[in-house]
Amino acid sequence: MNPLFCRMAALAALMTATHAAPLVTAGKPAELSIRVTGDRALRVTLKPLDFKPELPVNPALLDRTDEPVIRIQEIDRPREIAAGVLKVSLKPDPLTIRVTSADGVLIQELAFQNDGSVSFPLDGQPVLGLGEGGPLPGKDWRNAPVEFDRRGRFDGMQPRWQSDAYGSRNPVALLAGTGGWGLWFATPWGKIDLSKPDTGKFIPIEAKDPKAMRQSHGNQQLQLGKGIPPMETFVPGLLDVFIFDSRDPAVFMNNLAALSGRAAMPPKWALGYMQSHRTLEDDAQMLGIVDTFREKRIPLDAVIYLGTGFTPRGWNKPQPSFEFNPAIFKRNPAAFIADVHQRNAKVVLHMVPWDRDRIPMLDDSRLGSYWKEHEALVKAGVDGWWPDEGDWFDLHERFKRHQLYHEGPLSTQPELRPWSLHRNGHLGIARWGGWVWSGDTQSTWKSLEAQIAVGLNHSLSLSPFWGSDLGGFFSTPELTGELYARWFQFAAFCPSFRAHGRTWWTRLPWGWGLDSLGPVEDKEPPKLSELNNPAIEPIVRKYAELRYQLLSYNYTLAWQARETGLPMMRALWLHYPGDAKARGIGSEYLWGRDLLVAPVFEKGATSRDIYLPEGQWYDFWSGELQQGGRSINRTIDLATMPIYAKAGAILPLDPVRQYTGEEVKEPLTIRIYRGTDGSALLYHDDGSSNGYLKGESSVTSLKWDDQAAKLTIEPRISPDHRLTQPQKLRIELVPGGKEKQVEYSGEALAIDFK
Repeated sequence: MNPLFCRMAALAALMTATHAAPLVTAGKPAELSIRVTGDRALRVTLKPLDFKPELPVNPALLDRTDEPVIRIQEIDRPREIAAGVLKVSLKPDPLTIRVTSADGVLIQELAFQNDGSVSFPLDGQPVLGLGEGGPLPGKDWRNAPVEFDRRGRFDGMQPRWQSDAYGSRNPVALLAGTGGWGLWFATPWGKIDLSKPDTGKFIPIEAKDPKAMRQSHGNQQLQLGKGIPPMETFVPGLLDVFIFDSRDPAVFMNNLAALSGRAAMPPKWALGYMQSHRTLEDDAQMLGIVDTFREKRIPLDAVIYLGTGFTPRGWNKPQPSFEFNPAIFKRNPAAFIADVHQRNAKVVLHMVPWDRDRIPMLDDSRLGSYWKEHEALVKAGVDGWWPDEGDWFDLHERFKRHQLYHEGPLSTQPELRPWSLHRNGHLGIARWGGWVWSGDTQSTWKSLEAQIAVGLNHSLSLSPFWGSDLGGFFSTPELTGELYARWFQFAAFCPSFRAHGRTWWTRLPWGWGLDSLGPVEDKEPPKLSELNNPAIEPIVRKYAELRYQLLSYNYTLAWQARETGLPMMRALWLHYPGDAKARGIGSEYLWGRDLLVAPVFEKGATSRDIYLPEGQWYDFWSGELQQGGRSINRTIDLATMPIYAKAGAILPLDPVRQYTGEEVKEPLTIRIYRGTDGSALLYHDDGSSNGYLKGESSVTSLKWDDQAAKLTIEPRISPDHRLTQPQKLRIELVPGGKEKQVEYSGEALAIDFK
């Protein structure tokens, strides 16, 4: 070959290799930065150069100062960089970012397309998350399988009120790939396309489509000040996405919580049963209902009162009034609330958004002044809040409303933990409490089935605290004592345990034993022939009592949600990521790590198919041992919702209380399910103050050595965080029934059963 030709070819190749192509987004010069934001998490930001802030403003994210591991405005060739324990490969045309583990396992790959979208491969495994809600309106959800796996859908990500089986939509562009990856598109104005089997796509909303933006994200005119546009103000070409290695889902959830904010601890009473009321007669009737709970020995922690306008006779003058309704309260409302408190129940009031003609939007400058309007109610004794509606809010206002009902009560009563229940939210609200219910569902068997999947996806991608209207909101002829009992069983294993719905006497634990429906509000109410059913109340009492027996367990789960990011209600994938079958199951779930719950959602069911992951599992009711890694068929009656405890589980069981704060003399039972070693933590604080933020709490470690038949109990943290008073414990072994009673005082203790 001609030497001159070779030299010229080499020179041309060198010139080509060293010619760096500038990065472009939305037709503008751009900058790419990559940051390490967790143990196995990266943040990838592509922004136009004329977007001056270092990072986009997003209320879903805590302020962070992570330094980029790479920041470039041009790319000339493929590059590889180390990013914490992960490796990143970059290549141009289109800009592609490939993330692998240290040993070369592909986590995820993003390709930034010329049309502004971002594509990524799907691996054939279920994709979970995407916030709360199900299919878009118009889909025949009644005859379709329940949506748990998010693949196969195009989601416009519009938050909205819906009244179908799935309830309201609160979308979050967070995808939990059960094959070992996670993506969070923290740019909230976009759509998610998972309709193709092999490729997913994030599609930004086009700037020329303001109508679509308003539908998706409400009021787009909001500005945060300081010249920094909020994320819900569309910036063409601005993309901000987090990539997670989710092969260990616990690490993924912990990273997510660290980015979006640790959950605030709820007051302990919020884990008890709450009874909602609609059409009210007078304050004597309201007190009479509390008295009936106490007389019937059905546990109760809070009563919730709807506002006037949503019902003809509510607690206040027509919404959004802060004044008590004189037609309902025949005496001083504060005296009535004091009487409720004397009966050891809390009072929660329904609220709607502010008058937008008077207060156009809620921002930091208006939080304090608007909260002042609530303070007379606080002085009257109101304990919690039920902020309804707000489906039209933009992302910023959704956060501000959660912040309002967290920081507002703290400004008035700094010693007490706030609590509020909302209909809308987004990932990041947990730091303001973040309790959400699924909205106005229909009282149908399909709704009950769908709510399981809704709760699991919400818990993975929005907040650890969720619930549905027990019994469904809109009554239908399908609402019977049987459906109500099945929904009650399910709700006893949801973070929010609350009954609410139209024709509301049928949501009372004794309602199906009455001979009247009470105030009828539905076009197609329940059938009168379904009343006078005495079988329902004992079943309801059984599961209400079980909820209170699990108080110590549940309160520890709420603390774990704060500490680890793991929700109370857990998809099987979270603890069994290697089980291909468990990944896609959305009809049963784990309550914490060690209890498996299989709600019954078929009318007249006499059996329930259940999948048990690997290991051994004990039937909670019968004690029968089952081998996991397979499906079983459990015979049931109306009083039985299948629950299984895993071998090695150490389950605390409280004495039955009538309210969470009731003092009991009986010991706390520690039930140990034998068959393998086990461990558990037991969290304790005063249940009401904010002292936990200053370390005023204790964590007890329990470890079971199965071969030695020995239980070790000891404080997990420093001596300053031990129990402040001795605790009586009853240790019980399953199987075998052996038991011992001990007193734990905060010092290491070993109990030998050999």
